[in-house]
Amino acid sequence: MVQDSNAGPGKQRTPRDVYYMKLAYVISERSTCVRNGRQIGAIIVDDMNHIVSSGYNGNPRNMKHCDDIGCIRDILQIPSGTKMEICTAVHAEQNAIIQAGPGAFGATIYSTILPCNTCAKMIVNAGIERVVYSEDYPEHMGLELMKELGVRVELVNVEKPPRIS
Repeated sequence: MVQDSNAGPGKQRTPRDVYYMKLAYVISERSTCVRNGRQIGAIIVDDMNHIVSSGYNGNPRNMKHCDDIGCIRDILQIPSGTKMEICTAVHAEQNAIIQAGPGAFGATIYSTILPCNTCAKMIVNAGIERVVYSEDYPEHMGLELMKELGVRVELVNVEKPPRIS
């Protein structure tokens, strides 16, 4: 841990980026995705460091979840990072943006994974100014788009915490 300016003399606090990323990992535990390593969490934080919303990946409201019916991408043997339109789930970043509404404007989104191209377009249109992620994603179109359009993108290495039981 590093010294945080709000910690007081001799005290160490978890840096904000690490704190919010750890929360994103806890949020990912609600994911209903059955693909190995694809339980994603996201959290949107405004410029005053208030949590605006959160999201995890899973099928739309009132639809059976993949942990109940199986994964169409696995059934069709579709590699990760390709043909994402086949997936029935809403991504964690998308769910967080939907929940945030106008509160996403000027905010930071913390995602456990680098956002895909579709999520990157939503991030830009929502007015999110900064993206912090912890794990890479096979496709980098979203990364390039966000950088090109002025969204700050930062990798924060956070050890994936063990699942809370």
